[in-house]
Amino acid sequence: MKITHLLGMGALALTVSACTTNPITGRSSLQLANNSEIMSMAAQEYRTTLGKSKVITGTADAKRVTNVGSRIKAAAQKYYQTIGRSGDIANYQWEFNLIQSNELNAWCMPGGKVAVYTGILPVTKNENGLAVVMGHEVSHALAGHGNERISQAMVAQYGGAILGGSISNSQWASVFQQVYPIGSQVALLKYGRKQESEADEMGLYLMGMAGYDPREATSFWARMEAASNGARQPEFLSTHPNPESRIADINKDLPKALEYYKAAGGKI
Repeated sequence: MKITHLLGMGALALTVSACTTNPITGRSSLQLANNSEIMSMAAQEYRTTLGKSKVITGTADAKRVTNVGSRIKAAAQKYYQTIGRSGDIANYQWEFNLIQSNELNAWCMPGGKVAVYTGILPVTKNENGLAVVMGHEVSHALAGHGNERISQAMVAQYGGAILGGSISNSQWASVFQQVYPIGSQVALLKYGRKQESEADEMGLYLMGMAGYDPREATSFWARMEAASNGARQPEFLSTHPNPESRIADINKDLPKALEYYKAAGGKI
């Protein structure tokens, strides 16, 4: 992988494609990097992570992760096709794997590479709870939050020099490596509060579209908070909104999520 190719773009390309609008939430974000290269790097890192982990296959839990992930993926694809933006996710190479680990964690790399840790399953309890987690994580990828983080770092370090075209390939590569340190999947999981809140909202809608009851979200997040039990906060919660704000936002978004759920055949 030639990292220097990832961000070596001209000023014209930056000004044309810098702003991206999330078709589900309507939020606009700055995304300057090359998505295909980000996804290629993420796929490489995903393979490395799986190779170093105990991947659980063939069990009821593993099948549940695959089933929930597949339904959320199908719901996203249908939605993007309906609004004429199927090209946004046409190059995603989806995978859903269960990894043996006591961590209360799950993540989705750019391009649809999902991992769920066994440690979070007692908190999810059922498929609806698992759909909360996987809908949230898939939303990070669909919303381009990795690209946004890279772009934010670019602007913070180089400002107007980006549009002036005076940033060298080595400088672009340096920014990428700061955001996505090679060999450390944990670093791929740290998003800002706005991105986490958007993933909450978007994930709520996606799980509803997939036929999972979005009302489970408040119960799940309450269980996640309780699971920390005053100890160091799980990585999954480290940059998330505080519990009161999260529940208030979920309740605000629930009516729309329930519309998607009802349209998918769910019982209100």
